[in-house]
Amino acid sequence: MSKRVRQYIGLFTAILAYYLIHEGAHLIYALSVGAFKQINFMGLGIQIDIFPDRMSQSQLGVFCLVGSVATFVAAYILIALTGIISRSHSKVLKTCAYYTTLALLLLDPLYLSVLCGFFGGGDMNGIGYLIPVVYARIAYGILLIVNAFVFWKIVLPKYRMMFSD
Repeated sequence: MSKRVRQYIGLFTAILAYYLIHEGAHLIYALSVGAFKQINFMGLGIQIDIFPDRMSQSQLGVFCLVGSVATFVAAYILIALTGIISRSHSKVLKTCAYYTTLALLLLDPLYLSVLCGFFGGGDMNGIGYLIPVVYARIAYGILLIVNAFVFWKIVLPKYRMMFSD
């Protein structure tokens, strides 16, 4: 299999994993509080729709927060499993893990610190019920810097070694 095909598979897997983890966390929370309405399929993405009147503002804030918390936890689990992944003989698995780790580490912090101001608040609208938006955006900005550093200093060197074999 060519490197380019593996990259496309890795990218597709990362997008799929991101949506499953991020939106899956929203879904589980919405179901647990009895506010789930439907799953909306929008172009390339999905969105968990809820009945907001069935939630308090704090619950709505938690609903919006759980997606990014789930992606953060999943990213660090993948980092912890890098040693196991490195022993695999499958370059496809390694490529998928690499792109998925990158997506899970950076997408939510990037969106919630910078991009939400340009493209609509999304989850930040609900997180604003828990803490002031400016503080949340600063916290996600710091998380973006930390996660980018972790990727650059820990993840990237390990995967470079894996792919150099």
